[in-house]
Amino acid sequence: MVNKLPGEAVEGARDRTVDLPCLLAQHTGGNQPVAVHRLDVPVSGCCLFARVPETRAFLSAAFAKSLIEKRYWAIVEKPPSSIPPERELLHYIQIDLKHNKSVAYTEASPGRKKALMRYQLVGSGERYLFLEIELLSGRHHQIRAQLARECLRVKGDLKYGARRSEPNGGIRLHAHLLAFPDPSGNGKTIRASALPPLMDRLWEAFVACIAETRSI
Repeated sequence: MVNKLPGEAVEGARDRTVDLPCLLAQHTGGNQPVAVHRLDVPVSGCCLFARVPETRAFLSAAFAKSLIEKRYWAIVEKPPSSIPPERELLHYIQIDLKHNKSVAYTEASPGRKKALMRYQLVGSGERYLFLEIELLSGRHHQIRAQLARECLRVKGDLKYGARRSEPNGGIRLHAHLLAFPDPSGNGKTIRASALPPLMDRLWEAFVACIAETRSI
């Protein structure tokens, strides 16, 4: 498990993008690990890698069977109107390969894949809302596309309509928690969580809101 920085690629690194698997192999002195939980380049957070084929196959099967709990934190621009404090979002995702982008639709159609997630509003600031998200499926740019469909633009995510970029080129979407079956087959669940690797006042405010929500 790695707490990925914004700007690192978990596979297919291009140009000057940091190749995280290669970087991990250099530090461990072993075989290059393979990502079984993929995060977009500008996203931070918990990223799961496997170093041996058996573990990779086990974890890939767990993801395919929806045996993995995935929770994200998102800081989004305030929309024109208020939103429900909790909501399940169902859309149908179609990938725009030309622009490496996904579009979320409200109706099913050939070429579109079902996308499901839940969010909870855990706090807000003057210009932003703080969302905790449970991802129930795994589609290309799913969270970014579904939130954009609801006029909830992730801070810094120009591709999906945010007003301005982040100084480091990342976006305010963080994979906070992964829970998955232990590959050893003992029937236990491994839970791994991480704070945003680039903490600042905005993320600190988010964490404070989370702590207050949990204490209620």
